Amino acid sequence: MNSDNDLQIAGDILEVTHLLQAPREHPVTVAEFVGLARAIAADRAQWEHLVQYDATSRWYHRLRTGPGYEVWLLSWVPGQGSGLHDHGRSSGVLTVLEGALTERTGRGTRALGAGAQRVFAPGYAHEVVNDTLEPAVSLHVYYPGLTEMPMHTAAAAACEARPVTA
Repeated sequence: MNSDNDLQIAGDILEVTHLLQAPREHPVTVAEFVGLARAIAADRAQWEHLVQYDATSRWYHRLRTGPGYEVWLLSWVPGQGSGLHDHGRSSGVLTVLEGALTERTGRGTRALGAGAQRVFAPGYAHEVVNDTLEPAVSLHVYYPGLTEMPMHTAAAAACEARPVTA
């Protein structure tokens, strides 16, 4: 009986450098964009000193850009909201950094506390609002970079949520 196992036969895979993928400088998959958002969220020194609150409109700051993507930092005082919108041809990752936000879609309402993430595809319509009594901060990653944000009416969202019948 042969006592060699597969590892002994193949050798250490980490020593076969031509089989390893080079680490990517920038994210390209949904999972990598989620990971980027989590890494930025965990490193408060990158964003905490930049946050400002504006009682008249939502405050936002482009935190970073990369090949084909953007990272935005937003603050929300109580009562501020985005209005019902989509992100055109961009996909995205929304991460709540501080406080709590509410996401409303044609399918319902979802409470998002600190650390919560939402991933969305092009054309996904939602409204984000701070309906608490405390300010909130969120991080948004868009790929490709955000070039449009079409607004929707509540009636259009209700139609999108209804099942189509023949």
